[in-house]
Amino acid sequence: MPRHVIALIGCLFIGACSPATEHASAEKQAAGIATDPWTKGAIVAAANPHAVAAAIEILAEGGHAVDAAIAAHAVLGLVEPQSSGLGGGGFMVVYERSVAELDVYDGREIAPAGATADMFMRDGKPLGFLDAWQSGLSVGVPGTVAMYALAHREHGRLDWSDVFAPAIRLATEGFEVSPRLANFLQRLGRATRLDDNPDTAAYFYPDGMPLGTGDRLKNPEYAETLTRIADEGIQAFYAGDIAVQIVAAARAAPDGGSLTVEDIGNYRAIRRDAICGGFRDMSICAAPPPSSGAIQILIAGLYDHFVAGEEGPGGKVRAFVDAQRLGYADRDHFFADPAFIDVPVTALIDAEYVRFRAGERFAPDETPVHGDPSVVMARSLSGAPAGVDSTHEIGGTTHLSIIDRNGNAVSMTASIEGVFGSSRWAAGFLLNNELTDFARQVPAGGRMPANAIAPGKRPRSSMSPIMVFDANGDLLMLTGSPGGHSIIAYVAKTLIGVLDWNLTAQEAVDYPNIFARGKSVSVEQAGATGAEIAAQLTELGYPVRKPRNENSGVHMIVVRADGLEGAADKRREGTVRVLDAD
Repeated sequence: MPRHVIALIGCLFIGACSPATEHASAEKQAAGIATDPWTKGAIVAAANPHAVAAAIEILAEGGHAVDAAIAAHAVLGLVEPQSSGLGGGGFMVVYERSVAELDVYDGREIAPAGATADMFMRDGKPLGFLDAWQSGLSVGVPGTVAMYALAHREHGRLDWSDVFAPAIRLATEGFEVSPRLANFLQRLGRATRLDDNPDTAAYFYPDGMPLGTGDRLKNPEYAETLTRIADEGIQAFYAGDIAVQIVAAARAAPDGGSLTVEDIGNYRAIRRDAICGGFRDMSICAAPPPSSGAIQILIAGLYDHFVAGEEGPGGKVRAFVDAQRLGYADRDHFFADPAFIDVPVTALIDAEYVRFRAGERFAPDETPVHGDPSVVMARSLSGAPAGVDSTHEIGGTTHLSIIDRNGNAVSMTASIEGVFGSSRWAAGFLLNNELTDFARQVPAGGRMPANAIAPGKRPRSSMSPIMVFDANGDLLMLTGSPGGHSIIAYVAKTLIGVLDWNLTAQEAVDYPNIFARGKSVSVEQAGATGAEIAAQLTELGYPVRKPRNENSGVHMIVVRADGLEGAADKRREGTVRVLDAD
């Protein structure tokens, strides 16, 4: 059973460990247990008050952070269906404090056996994004329920059926439609085609009108699906009539996909080792590919190199922007499903490579290209793709962070990809459109990109659930966000904000979002700080644009000496609640 033991492994990469740090880490690893009792209580930060309440209920009953995460996410699939749910997938990073172990659970969707690299191509050109998004071709095999089960089997403390009780109750009794959900239905009904599909039209547009804020909404179909999963296990989802309904929805016109019942039945969640790297005397730990979480380690390392030479207004922000630009260039080129592609993750976070890459800093008006990690590798990359990939990901995603009363923790990001996913409905929930996260365009010549479509392959994801550990190997921070390809920028902002800019958790979340991929730099300019940052970067020569929106949804926790500090993103509807220690 592979496990990743927290022992400041980051010291081997970018950071530098002091002798005292190495000694404390070695003692903790040798003992195999946390050295101090956890007395800070529990905390939940998630995207909707109903989900937070569900997690708190489970924690109060003695549940593990994994139990609470499943309960919260099952509720999010009901009250925030535009973002995630049973019909999608995600990544869950789990810290088991008593034995100082870190596991990653990969519930990313997979392409069906009938998928082809050119399935989104028509007459030599890719389908328009809206057509691809709303097609049955875009539906991957959902992984969320299998991820729940694998994590629960290895960490759960309450009975499997107990963790679904809050969501079943809420789906049966009903809940009030939130302003965010109502706003999406009113603004995006035609774009999402929810009002064209008879099932989604009946649910979201009763009597032909979109649901409004405060309307009472029940979902007995969803309650029945959850009840079956709770009573029968995940075979209720991956076999039988629920699987048949998923397949029927995915294969329906227009542009029906190739998904089969066999594809669904063959799905397996995967437990993976976390990727950890150092930032000063701390360790940043992330979900490995196909998640993009590990690129946070490279961005943090590049930032540290750049910021040392910066002076004057905008210097730290400039360092952050250039670290992002180089990090995104490497992510876009190298990251994909490791079962199909040799992803050089260890090399990309190696201290020598970070120094090498920092020397390739591009001018503000130039477009960065990917680096060459072979400079620090004892071997050549096996079939490293050279294809250009600028896959666009949109932000139908959610993130939650939880610490339980024993100091165990979960950082979990989950998604159905676009807003309302594919808008296709089965058994009370929406199906994903995650296969549009693959590189949809087949190049006319040259090599395929790493993230090209293939049967059984998991699409690359920007989802980046993160944990940070301090110099003693103790949990310091949990963070993550929705936001499509901007997730990497949003999460990096919170890491640098807390670890270098000395911001509180809430200040880091509130700080203007800055997104730098390729040549352009987007700066959120809703307030004076954002406008000042944009002016500084413009003066330095960056092609700054004001985005239509940089709508993050960060939910993070910082462990302080005197307690737990949580933050919820005011750009969405999240909340934070603390449960005192017994």
